[in-house]
Amino acid sequence: MAGPSARGARSMRNVEKQKKKARRVIPRAKVGVALGNTIGARTKAKKAAGKRLQAKAKAAAKKA
Repeated sequence: MAGPSARGARSMRNVEKQKKKARRVIPRAKVGVALGNTIGARTKAKKAAGKRLQAKAKAAAKKA
């Protein structure tokens, strides 16, 4: 089962509990590239690679 059941998931107590948990979360760096071998992950990785190449080319053109 993916998430909480519909019944009682948005009660005031649960909302407050989620807020408290959110405040206690340790800040972590975001994952840069989606990992995995699914179609979605591969597409995202390809797009990210293209953006990196474009940024690299732009920086090289600026230097020259």
